[in-house]
Amino acid sequence: MVNCNPETVSTDYDTSDRLYFEPLGVEEVLAICEREQPAGVVIQFGGQTPLKLARAIEAAGFRVLGTPFEAVDLAEDRERFAALCDGLGIAVPPWGTATTEDEAVEVAERVGYPVLVRPSYVLGGRSMRVCYDAGSVREAAEVGGTLLVDRFLENAIEIDVDALCDGTQTFVAAVMQHVEEAGVHSGDSSCVLPSPSLTRSERRAVAHAVRRLGPALGVVGLLNVQLALADGELYVLEANPRASRTVPFASKATGVNLVQAACRLAAGATISELELAETKSKEQVSVKAAVLPFARFPGADPVLGPEMRSTGEVMASASDLPTAFAKAERAAGRRLPASGTAFLSVRDEDKAIAIPVAQALVGLGFQLLATAGTARTLAAAGLVVDYVRKVAEDGAGPTVVDLVRRGRCDLVINTPQGSGARTDGYRIREAALVARIPCITTISGAAAAVEAIAHARDEVALSLQERIDAQARTA
Repeated sequence: MVNCNPETVSTDYDTSDRLYFEPLGVEEVLAICEREQPAGVVIQFGGQTPLKLARAIEAAGFRVLGTPFEAVDLAEDRERFAALCDGLGIAVPPWGTATTEDEAVEVAERVGYPVLVRPSYVLGGRSMRVCYDAGSVREAAEVGGTLLVDRFLENAIEIDVDALCDGTQTFVAAVMQHVEEAGVHSGDSSCVLPSPSLTRSERRAVAHAVRRLGPALGVVGLLNVQLALADGELYVLEANPRASRTVPFASKATGVNLVQAACRLAAGATISELELAETKSKEQVSVKAAVLPFARFPGADPVLGPEMRSTGEVMASASDLPTAFAKAERAAGRRLPASGTAFLSVRDEDKAIAIPVAQALVGLGFQLLATAGTARTLAAAGLVVDYVRKVAEDGAGPTVVDLVRRGRCDLVINTPQGSGARTDGYRIREAALVARIPCITTISGAAAAVEAIAHARDEVALSLQERIDAQARTA
């Protein structure tokens, strides 16, 4: 077998009589195949790029082990995939394709704002944009080529599922829930297993959709499906017939070696032969958190969105979600404060949700600072909050950026109204980064952080193996 991952895997094969550690292209991969004459090529373990090589590998006469190129194309071709889901009775967000700016605006107005605009076969969410009007759609469409325009599901719960399929039967290995709302790239969002807020019926609906998708796509090996729950309806956002970045996390959290199982399936085994057991115990909660590089780059804006920004991930497990979340944030370099002063400045859409977050902070002994609009909302809810002016506002006394730089804040919660180097929100977030103050840019992330501050507990440290063994005994 050849693991051809042009994105990240280095190779000591030297097609130019020298040792090099550069990404491989189609010609280099085919040269290795010609030299080694492998029994088959595995393309499931290297992100999206190896999937693009599947056509060339098959055309050159080499066998792709596991999921064939046809399944890859079916999942990536939005029109074919939508038709497949429609035939299975699985909902997808309204969508359309466009090749010009005018077409993109036309599709956006048909499916309804806000929309997610992205090129086909994107990596890491690059060039993805959430657009709320025709002007921003035109800007997003300037990248050219064929664009996908999907209805963006606001305030939706996003769900990640890792599964195994042998072409006929599907094993649902992990149903994970994102902490951040839909719209934050899955590589940047914190992820919880088991999913904390899904009801039993919602979990069944998710598993049922994935079990139908696997065989219908023709997957043999790993399958990742991203879904969203919005207004009580389940939507499939995308299906990836490959390993996702959550596979190591799911494997460690459940004790099921998904990579080994996928390799056996690619070699011809069936799901029933693997004798896999679903994890049903809730005595362990695991959290995956992103490691973000913003502090290393002066001037970076730590806002999370559809474009992936993270450079790594950490995992933490505990007996409850607040403890696991606090451990994960600490491991990712974002230790949450236990007391002090919290600054809040949130967009209009988040103000109502910010009230219980602020109430919880006050209950924990925090003092509150806020900009004018947020301060009025919190004061109207009966909270004691001190107003602090923005940089762009006239008046006496220090601005919020001054206070952050002086270390007068211990926690910053700022959900952005927009982006750009001239906005007040940007200056606040930049100051928090420089001062090494935890800065949270989504209201759902803020709620999870406050819950962790309130209820995280000290507990005896256990290895993953010890946790898995204890879970197996009580399952």
